[in-house]
Order: sequence, then C-alpha cells, then structure tokens
Amino acid sequence: MSASITVTGLSKRFRIPLDRSTTLKYRFTHWRSASRYRDFYALRNVSFEVPQGQFLGITGPNGCGKSTLLKLLTRIYEPDSGTLGVDGEVSAFLELGVGFNPELTARENIFLGGAILGLSRGQLEPRVGTILRFADLEEFAELKIKNYSSGMQVRLAFTVAILAKADILLMDEVLAVGDVNFQEKCFDVFRRFKREGRTIILVSHDLGILNQYCDRVLLMQHGEIVADGPAERVTETYLQMTLSPDEIAARADAEEAILLERAALRAHAP
Repeated sequence: MSASITVTGLSKRFRIPLDRSTTLKYRFTHWRSASRYRDFYALRNVSFEVPQGQFLGITGPNGCGKSTLLKLLTRIYEPDSGTLGVDGEVSAFLELGVGFNPELTARENIFLGGAILGLSRGQLEPRVGTILRFADLEEFAELKIKNYSSGMQVRLAFTVAILAKADILLMDEVLAVGDVNFQEKCFDVFRRFKREGRTIILVSHDLGILNQYCDRVLLMQHGEIVADGPAERVTETYLQMTLSPDEIAARADAEEAILLERAALRAHAP
C-alpha cells in the first residue's frame, strides 16, 4: 500500500522572547534586553509514514508538538529541517471556525467556507440544506454565527470542512465540543472515508475515541514520537506515563474486579 504521508527527520524551532516589553519605546530604550530569546523545539527529528486509507491518531500531553505537526503537514509552518511528502489533496480542520466571518449567517458562511475549499456557488447551492441538517442548524440558518455557541460553530465548521473531495483529512481536537450524537455522525463520515480509501489523522486527548476508531496511534512527548503502534497498546503506554503508581494500582484492581465479575456471571449462566 502506498504512503499518503511521509515524514523524515522533521524539526521545528520557535524563538521565545525573554523580555516582557509591551511598547515600542521600551524596545528602543532596552534594546539589549529586547534582543534576548530562548529556543523552543516544538518538534525534534520526527519521522513516520501514513499508508493510504489509514486512520491515524496522535496524542500526548499539552505542548508536545501535536498541533505543530499538523500545521507543518498543511504548510502553515515550514520546517527548520527534515522533509515531508503529502500525496493527495488535503482538507484540514485545525482551528474552530477559521475562515468564517462572525458577522455573517450560517448560510452565508457555508458559501464563504466552501469558496476557501475551492467550491463554486453553483456547487454549494444544492448542498446547503444537507449541510444545515447534518450540523443540526436548520433553525439557525439566518442567525449570525457570532451568536452561536462553541458547539454550534464546530458543527458548522466541520460539516463545511468535509465538503472538500480531499484524499487526506486532518483534524485537531475537532470533536472536543461536539455532543455525543454529532460525534457519532462524524465517525460515520470517517468510516465512509475509510471505505473510500481516504486517509485520516486525528489529534485527540480522548483515549476512548482513539482506541475505538484508530488503526494506529502516535504518542508524542517533548516534540518527539515516544510510541507508535496499535491504538490500545499506545494509549496504555500514555496512561502509564501520566498516572501515579497508586492510580495505576487502583486501575489494575478495578480491571481485575471487572474480569472476576464477568467470570462469575459466565460460571452462573445456565
């Protein structure tokens, strides 16, 4: 199976100013202080491949480089070193409602968001009703989205993002503010994309979702990949990293109790 994404030795550095200047005058009068900074490596020598049609999850603690990696894949950032290859059209959902105008209605923003994806008004017109139904926003089609809740905004933004006939879908915590029903509809879309041979990368802290839907998970820490493999194995590694010894012991006891209860139920079954 051919690779949709190939990443080799990817590194990204940001410069963090050490001074706290808030005015131009301060910068001119304290030019030595204003020139001081420290290097922060968001990614360090990251390498991996994603085969076509794979559902890949990426997880790890805050600040580990997950979102930076997605922004490199979409060319929002350029790497400091290393190479990346992306074979196919990409549809990215990285920030809530990016590209939307809060002063426009949901209906108007569908045309705006669709235009950013390269779709004409003629292509969008017959889809507007379907989009609003999928996002459960038919009653609010003429309401300005500045008056929407975060959940309503993410439903609209996600539904517009999946309009693109892209080979690769990149999602950064897209389901964090969606309700259970909307999440299930999203995963119905993901399953359809997989059947169609599309590639999906989902960044998430929800280990249950990663275990349920991902073929494979990358675990990142301090800008590096520290585990790469089947979802359940990698999420278990993440739990071992984050839980204290007492929490791990309590979790093991709880799992053992569940297994014993299940065994007892089977033993008493007629």
